[in-house]
Amino acid sequence: MCLGAMQASASDACKSFKWDVAHEHALFVGKAESASAGKSGQSAPLLQLDRLYALALLPQDTVQFAASPSKKMLADGASAGLIRFRVPKAGQYRVALDVPFWIDIVATGKVVPSLDFNGSPGCDKPRKVVVYDLPAEQELTLQFNGLSEDTLHFTLTPVAPATR
Repeated sequence: MCLGAMQASASDACKSFKWDVAHEHALFVGKAESASAGKSGQSAPLLQLDRLYALALLPQDTVQFAASPSKKMLADGASAGLIRFRVPKAGQYRVALDVPFWIDIVATGKVVPSLDFNGSPGCDKPRKVVVYDLPAEQELTLQFNGLSEDTLHFTLTPVAPATR
């Protein structure tokens, strides 16, 4: 398969999400900012919305989660980590990932339930998107766990009213 056909195939796969993910896709094709995940809430970096991050993870057994992960984690050899962020106003936000695995957002020590998620197996820019309804002006924690890889790419973006 030639490069042009492979790119067209990946682009078509990225159109199979239930929502318009053009904004996230545009971030994923750009240059990622490097960041290192924290082992605890205190050491987690404070990251910004609307940016693509390449996040270096840690051995999962060294991470102290902000709340118990809401799904059983892989045990041996898995990677994990925490980041912190704030949203300017209450509303729906999306976390887009280049790998399909479990994440949790934690507010005031409790896991925030996701509203919805979707993935597209042929698309890795992004591969999975999770939607949350988040409170304004609180420091929130995004925790990653159970990854077989030690690095991942992700974005945090507000959901535009027309794309909900």
